[in-house]
Amino acid sequence: MKALWLILMLAMAPAWAEDWPEPNWPVDNTPLDWQAVDAYAFPERNASERSGIRTDALLIIRDGRILHERYSAPTTANTAHLTWSISKSVLATVLGVAQGEGRFQLQDPAARFYPPMQAHPEVRLADLLHWASGLAWQEDYEYAPLKSSVVAMLYTRGRNDMAAYTAACARADAPGQRFVYSSGDSNVLAAALRGMLGKGNYAQYPWQALFTPLGIDSAVWERDGSGTFVGSSYLYLSARDLARIGLLMQRDGRWGERQLLPASWVAFNRTLFAQAQATPGEANPGGHWWLNQPLAGQPLPWPDAPADAFAALGHWGQALYVLPSQKLVIVRYGDDRDGRYSHNELLKRVLAVLAKEEGA
Repeated sequence: MKALWLILMLAMAPAWAEDWPEPNWPVDNTPLDWQAVDAYAFPERNASERSGIRTDALLIIRDGRILHERYSAPTTANTAHLTWSISKSVLATVLGVAQGEGRFQLQDPAARFYPPMQAHPEVRLADLLHWASGLAWQEDYEYAPLKSSVVAMLYTRGRNDMAAYTAACARADAPGQRFVYSSGDSNVLAAALRGMLGKGNYAQYPWQALFTPLGIDSAVWERDGSGTFVGSSYLYLSARDLARIGLLMQRDGRWGERQLLPASWVAFNRTLFAQAQATPGEANPGGHWWLNQPLAGQPLPWPDAPADAFAALGHWGQALYVLPSQKLVIVRYGDDRDGRYSHNELLKRVLAVLAKEEGA
């Protein structure tokens, strides 16, 4: 009878009876050979080298427990690292909380919350989340600075009001019809969030809505000259704190006993925007996250990773990978200047380590 009672109690246990970082991450001490992973992520190099793979942080978490963690000086477990465009996916996560609070719907016009977008009344929030506003944009960085929309927005004539700079761009396509990666779209979303919240609530909202509930205490998010968060680029987080957002997404928006994000929002983030065009080796866009899902007639972007893998990605090799079927969250910070780093190669090596464990 005692055995039967135990079985019944286990069957009735709440779905949230997993490991959570409260406040620190628990550690999985399973002995695994990470040599092949570290050899790829942390190759020997001359301190003066500016090219090649340079990893600042690598954190691998399985089912809420740290499996492997390594840093390169001066980065440590407590360093709030610049995430670059991972900021975009975190902004989408903050927006998911706002959507769950009933502050907006995906089909709402952006102009409802950000009046300068009245110049483009057909652009919906969903279009911005798909990087499909239809606004003319060139997302070139150091290789074409004179023609780059993003360089102008971040560093020159647009830096005092990045959303206004974007809203003033000409229309190039009908909204929602064509994917064009745009940091400007993300900053219009950041301004729209401000319009949803009302005066006085915006500055603390990412903390109130997301960071504090997840136990994140390293976050620094820069704002432009108008006071709008630079949702495209300028969020800083430690690797361990970024991994908390990955765990939230891995568990479909649930944090402990609380459904912090609507599961429908996570599903939207993970739904492929079919109007994109495939680029070999690059993930495809969802709702401000990147998906290892193929567009029609194309192979998986990362062929050695499962099809349900998705990620938040940033300039120079920043990455937050979520592999739900493997219960994996992986954070990788880096400073890759020449494009040698491969998302697929890192994931392939991590999965190979875990496959050896299963086969042992």
